[in-house]
Order: sequence, then C-alpha cells, then structure tokens
Amino acid sequence: MSGSAPRGGLPDALEHVAQAHRAHHPRADLAPLRRAYLLAESSHRGQMRKSGEPYITHPLAVTLILAQLGAETTTLTASLLHDTVEDTDVTLDQVRAEFGAEVAYLVDGVTKLEKVDYGAAAEPETFRKMLVATGNDVRVMTVKLADRLHNMRTLGVMRPEKQARIAKVTRDVLIPLAERLGVQALKTELEDLAFQILHPENYAHTREIMRAHAAGPDPLRAVAEAVRGVLRDSPVGAEVQIRPRHALSVHRAVKKRGPLGPCDFGRLLILVEDDADCYAVLGELHTCFTPVISEFKDFIAVPKFNLYQSLHTAFADTEGRVAEVLIRTHRMHRVAEAGVIALGDPHRRAPAEDAVDAADAEGVDPTRPGWLSRLLEWQSDAPDPDTFWAHLREDLAQDREVTVFCGGGTLHLPAGATCLDAAYARYGPRAHTCVGARVDGRLTTLGTVLRDGDALHLLLAPEGASGPSPDWLDHVRTPAARIAVRRWLEAHPEGGTPAEAAPAPVADGSGPGGAGRPSPAPGAERAAVAVEQPDRPVRLARCCTPVPPDPVTGFPVRGGAVTVHRDACAVAGRMTASGRRPVPVRWEAGGGGCRVTLLAEAFGRPRLLADLTEAIAVQGAAVISADVEPPREQRVRHRYTLRLPDATALPALMRAMRGVPGVYDVVRATRPVV
Repeated sequence: MSGSAPRGGLPDALEHVAQAHRAHHPRADLAPLRRAYLLAESSHRGQMRKSGEPYITHPLAVTLILAQLGAETTTLTASLLHDTVEDTDVTLDQVRAEFGAEVAYLVDGVTKLEKVDYGAAAEPETFRKMLVATGNDVRVMTVKLADRLHNMRTLGVMRPEKQARIAKVTRDVLIPLAERLGVQALKTELEDLAFQILHPENYAHTREIMRAHAAGPDPLRAVAEAVRGVLRDSPVGAEVQIRPRHALSVHRAVKKRGPLGPCDFGRLLILVEDDADCYAVLGELHTCFTPVISEFKDFIAVPKFNLYQSLHTAFADTEGRVAEVLIRTHRMHRVAEAGVIALGDPHRRAPAEDAVDAADAEGVDPTRPGWLSRLLEWQSDAPDPDTFWAHLREDLAQDREVTVFCGGGTLHLPAGATCLDAAYARYGPRAHTCVGARVDGRLTTLGTVLRDGDALHLLLAPEGASGPSPDWLDHVRTPAARIAVRRWLEAHPEGGTPAEAAPAPVADGSGPGGAGRPSPAPGAERAAVAVEQPDRPVRLARCCTPVPPDPVTGFPVRGGAVTVHRDACAVAGRMTASGRRPVPVRWEAGGGGCRVTLLAEAFGRPRLLADLTEAIAVQGAAVISADVEPPREQRVRHRYTLRLPDATALPALMRAMRGVPGVYDVVRATRPVV
C-alpha cells in the first residue's frame, strides 16, 4: 500500500487524499500526512477488515471523506492514525512525541474504551468520553462521524443483528450529532444507510419510486432553465443547480404529502457571492413567479443553531409547477455541507485584519455555547451509563432550539423546553426553590412550553422554603433538569408528594413523645396539635386552616378522627350550635410548617395577580391553590391557600401582601356557612 514514491514524496495511496486536500488548502504542508500514513500502514500491516481488504484502506477512506469536506491537515493526520492506539502497538505517547499534542488529543478522543474493563458499559462510556473531548475540540466528533460513515458503507459483511445494532446507534446518536454540527453531507448519507438497514422494505419501495421518476424527463430542469433566464437579465451573478432529494427525504415527503408531484424530487439551489445578492435573487423570483408565501424562511437573518444559513422559498411557474428553492452564498453552502469542518481549526488565531482586539482574535467554536455545553453539563451528573445513554438519545432527539431572554441574558434551550427547564439552565440547584414564572409579563405555570423570543422572569423562594414535587418530572424536558429533580426527590423522600395533592395530616401514634400528634403527610403542614385521647387521629380543618397560635377547638368526626377548627370558624360555630361536643385540643411546642388560606381585597389593575404571587414567593410561601373572583365595581378578591415553612412567618406574609399597590386588605379566610 505504500506504493512507489520519490524520497520524501507522497506514497501513491495518499495521492487522492492530497488532491482533495489541496483543492481546499492549496498551500497545506503534506509532510505530516506522509509521516502519519507511513506509521499507520506499518502498524496495521497484516491486519485485515472483515471484507478481506487490508486494514489500512479504512483510515485512508476516512481521511478522504474528511479531505473532500475541507478538513485541515491536523484533522487528516489524526484520521489516518485514529485506530493505531486502539488496534496496534502504537501508544498515545508515541503519537504525541511525533505529531504533537493536538493530534494525540484527537486520536485519544475517538479511541474506544476496552470492553474488558467496562463490559456492557463500554459503548455508552466511550461516547461520554468522546463528547467530553468534543467539548474542547469539535474535530474529535468529525473524525468519529467520518469513521462511522465508512463503516456503514461496508456494513454488509457483518451479521444482520450486528448491522441492526450499529445502525440504531447511528440513527439515534451519530446522525443527530452530525445534524447539530451542521455536517449535512455526512448526515444525509448516514441517514440513507441506516434507513436501508433498519427499514429495508420501505427503502426498496422508495428507491423504486425514485427510479420511476428518473426514467422520465425531469420537469425541474425546465423550471431551472426559466430561473436562469430570469437571473441572466438581473445584475446579480448566480449559479443555479438542481439538488435531488435523498432516499429518506423522499420517504418522509411521501408520508407527509402523499404521492409526490413531478417537481418534488429535488430542489433548486441558487448560489451567489454575498448576503445582499441572496435577497436580490429572492426579489427577482417573487417578482417573476408566484411565490408560495407559507414556504418562505429566512435562515440568514436568523441562522439555525447548527450554523446553517440560507433563504428558503417556493414558487409556481406559468404552468403551475411548484418548485422549492434554496438561496445562499458559496460560503454558506460550504458551511451547510461541511458544518464545523468548514471552520477549520477552532484553536487557531483569526487573521489580524479580522480581529477586533486581542480578546476576540482567538478562534471560537460556535457550537460550544449551546447544545454541547448543556450536554456536557448534565452528562457529568448522570449516575450510571444506562441513565447517560437513555438521556443522551432523548436529548439528541430534540433537533430544534429556542432562545429565551431571562435574568438579563439569553438562554438557548431545546424546542419543547418549559419554564422549569429554563430555571435549571439559569440557576442550577437553586431552581429547586422555583415557585412561579412570568412569560412576557404574564403569570404562567412552571410547565408552560417556551417559544422562541419569550421574555421569562422566574420567581424563586428563599433557600429551603420549598422544593420540587414528583409532578415536576412531567414538566421537564431536558436531561439536566430531570436528573436534578430526581436527585432532589431521592434525597428528600418526605417531600415526594406534590403540595397540591398533599393529604391532610393524620396521627399514627409513631411520633416522638407519644401518640395523638398529627403525622404530616409528605409536603403537608407540620403544625403539631395534641388531644386528650392519644389514640385518635387528628386533622386540621381546610375550611379555616388554623395555624399556631390561633385559639382552636376539636370536634369528633366520622371514623373516630378529630378535626381541629379555629374558634372563630363559622363551621365550628355551626357544629357547637347543633350540640356537637367539642374535644379539648392544644398546640404543641416546636410545630413547623403550616397551611393557611388568605383573602386579599384589592382594586382591579393590570399585573395585580403577578405582583401578589411574586410577593408571596419572596416571603417563602408556596401557593397550593389560587382563585380570583370576577371583579365588581373595580374591586377584585383573591383567595390563596398557601403553605408556610413556619407559622410565625404569617404576619410578615400578610404585611407583604398588603404592601402590594392596589391591595387594601388581607385577612384570614373562612368558608361561609351554608
């Protein structure tokens, strides 16, 4: 495989790689590639692939894939060596000594962990290691994607069950990663290869549809020629191409639309020199043809999170044929095809003329602040490989992002994220105390799904005043939030029932110091009441929500329990009037949290509910339920049932609520007599 070459020249096997590399980097130094190839060839000599080919053909093919996409020399050097440390006697120290720390880092990043050491966890832990390495240098993942693409191309020699296993991991993990890194050229081929293995019947049917279409004349050619004619008469220099759909794209289009029209098997791609030309071409098309307005999208002004930029539109020509169109610059097209590979070395310094100052001169990987940062944050908290693997697949299934404005900055979240997800992304563990949220100034639930551009204000209670409940797991979408909530619930099993569903406390006789004390249910109030009959369960009445040091009276109810009411409660008065014999009760020292219902009287005004709720949250109270009566004569009444961590905090809470502009009274509420 080394072939004949003059001393110091390139081996014949490297010529095609060198040509592809020089097409993108004419002045590249090829000496490292030559040395890397010679080391790889000698190290892998005698090893064969399952297809029967010499093993060196694999790193050569991987390197060619990357060279054709425009990868720089360091990446190509690492791709030639990517299997040497894993499969030969070459050590990482050797690679570092001969090729430098960058190449060694990339090779180490894609080297698999040994099954002997990790067992069934080897694959998820290898991906975890690879993703952590990608956090410092995205070139690690580009080498892995090219490696997987060549393996998928030659997967036919393996057993069907192994083909299916590799194809599933490719579909669930590597294809979404290729999408997020913007490497569309790799993504589309990987999609078709996985589609062919996992759904052979659908693949065969789709290929038959594509062959039947290709057998006849393509009407999109006539549409493309009409567009060229329009643009020839314009001052914009443009190149018009036809981009055929790949197999999985055709399959998805058929499932979505039904039988495809004659122009639905491809799209027009128009390439221009600069951004302004994109909009000029758009104007020409919308002037000379009938635009389909619903199909217009501007990904130049608002790029996708994976660096993609383009104008999307569609139009109908004079014969009624509808064609989809992509308009982009040549540079946008390179990035659309190669993604982060087109950016080159993320660590090299920017050219001096492009640098604003020394701080900005350092090249920055634009994917690092978004999805990759979030992934790296939660993966370190995943307790075991299975949890990491499940959450990784779930996280990567979210293929869109939204941007929300929160706390004076921006948050980039996966589409479908809720206020709770934003709270954990913004505050980390402090989000355990989140009690409410306002979106665009309006009070909303913590499970509200956020939209792109929302302004979010999160309401946090003081530390320790409240915590997550199990129903939060129904409202979090991101792995970071889900892992954090589960950890808190596991550490606080007594807080495992949501406050909204907390049952009334009953005495179970197991408390310290004897029976007759209410045993608080998870999340319920913890005020302690003692009765003379220690074997009788005790409940605090919900109609008047007594708290220490209210004067209270107990009444026996069905089932032998004792219900405790405030002396001023109308229900208690009615029971006394009917001849019910009260049971002596008293508050015990050391009582904790409590539940209380407050009635706020106020003059109606905008944002009153939001301001009252914020005042409640600041005082550390959790809202269990809230009810707003219809306003009468500009006056409105709010009824809140709240949980306080300490009954002594009630006076301060009521003062804070009275301090809200428009509120003229706050009183303890009792249920009216019926």
